[in-house]
Amino acid sequence: EKAKFLRSQPPQIVEPKGLLYVQQREFAVTTPKDGSVSILGSDDATTCHIVVLRHTGSGATCLTHCDGSDTEAEVSLIMSSVKSFSNSTGCGRLEVHLVGGFNDDRQLSQKLTNQLLRAFDLQPEDVHLVTFCVTELNDREEQDIHFPIIYGIAVNVKTAEIFPATFPEKGPDEDLRSAHVLTGAPLTNIYDAKTEQLRIGPYFWGPFPHVDFWLEQDDAQILQNLSTSPLAEPPHFVSHIRSTLTFLKEHPFPSRSLFPDRKPRIYKKNEEGLWEQVCSDKI
Repeated sequence: EKAKFLRSQPPQIVEPKGLLYVQQREFAVTTPKDGSVSILGSDDATTCHIVVLRHTGSGATCLTHCDGSDTEAEVSLIMSSVKSFSNSTGCGRLEVHLVGGFNDDRQLSQKLTNQLLRAFDLQPEDVHLVTFCVTELNDREEQDIHFPIIYGIAVNVKTAEIFPATFPEKGPDEDLRSAHVLTGAPLTNIYDAKTEQLRIGPYFWGPFPHVDFWLEQDDAQILQNLSTSPLAEPPHFVSHIRSTLTFLKEHPFPSRSLFPDRKPRIYKKNEEGLWEQVCSDKI
């Protein structure tokens, strides 16, 4: 019933004000007390799943975008991040919402759904599954081709409402964060709720193999080889990958060009509710 209700809602456009956008293999956790961030969100999930874990007592809410790279470790990480804000709260329970995936040819969505259910089941605490809108429950068919119905969701940290969403702005440092994923990064926490700061990096990688070769390929080749589900990707998938590859080409050694002082790039919300970079020497 919950999945049906969610699928029936048109996606809302979420403006950058008060938004913390979470990319693939990132997570962020905060509480209703947060003065900067009121919405956590992520989209562009095809075979990926977006997971929201919330403690009903403290209101601590975590959103992550999982791709099946190391699901068990990722679930342990988000569990401990939510619990770290909820330890002093006697009442309340942990609730999880799973959204994303579809009936893809390679059954990657199904595999990820199973991994997530198993990982939450293995947790010592009780976790209540509240929303389950994944794989076959998030699938639509058009001329024998399968697509996800919902590609992205947002959660309102203050009201706990979850809704389908798209995000015109995915920044800051979108290419840098995507490059981190493309070079095989583990799940990374990008937000410090205590200081209300978005912290990106420091990230390190070596030169990306065959980057020139990939940049010379046409759109069809990039789609075919760098997507888990070429037929179901959103229209901007290829331009996003090209932009990330170009970034990797320009920064083969981020330790020199991006993070010479080994410090994260730090952002805070300004008066308008938009991210603004903070000089790291002020911290």
